[in-house]
Amino acid sequence: MVCKMNYVEGNFATEHTHPHEQSGYVISGQYQMTVDGQEYELLPGDSYSIPGGVPHSFQVIGGGEVIDVFTQIREDYL
Repeated sequence: MVCKMNYVEGNFATEHTHPHEQSGYVISGQYQMTVDGQEYELLPGDSYSIPGGVPHSFQVIGGGEVIDVFTQIREDYL
């Protein structure tokens, strides 16, 4: 499942897990991502991959767009 996410400064996702593998590509904006306790700054052109079941969180520092890809389909997004 491919999703184009549009974020504004201050959006966030608290630490969570899901069974889906999640990969993404940052089109624009600035983000702080924590994956399994490790912090990362994400800027345009960066990509990421999070295995299913791994705790992660997300903070929008500067609004923008991200492409997220989930495997398997996220029924909760339909």
